[in-house]
Amino acid sequence: MRKKDLLKKTVDHIDIKAINAVEIIEAMKKMSFSARDLASAADIYDRMLREKKCAVILTLAGSTSAAGCMQVYVDLVKNNMVDVIVATGASIVDMDFFEALGFKHYQGTPFVDDKLLRSLYIDRIYDTFISEDDLQHC
Repeated sequence: MRKKDLLKKTVDHIDIKAINAVEIIEAMKKMSFSARDLASAADIYDRMLREKKCAVILTLAGSTSAAGCMQVYVDLVKNNMVDVIVATGASIVDMDFFEALGFKHYQGTPFVDDKLLRSLYIDRIYDTFISEDDLQHC
């Protein structure tokens, strides 16, 4: 297996402005397990946004940026949907700055030999790959 075979399909960042999640969230209220929990969380968040004295604090791990959520955070800030963001250093340096320089995250798999990845100079973030050569530019 070659490096270019593993770094082929880029991770696309979701654009939350392009979808309407209301219907699926409403349907999840009638489901079980995490679906109903997600619908409940959406209701709580909606009440938080309407409460004038409520501060919304978003906490991030670096891996969520690499997974395709980077634009979500931008839109949340631009639309005054969060008041504070607490992030790991990896979230800011290794992910946001990395992509700002034009580098990409790639769809991978957690089921790959880490020794093979290391020999190809590929870093793995669960099921996401990045080129170590690119990362060293950061």
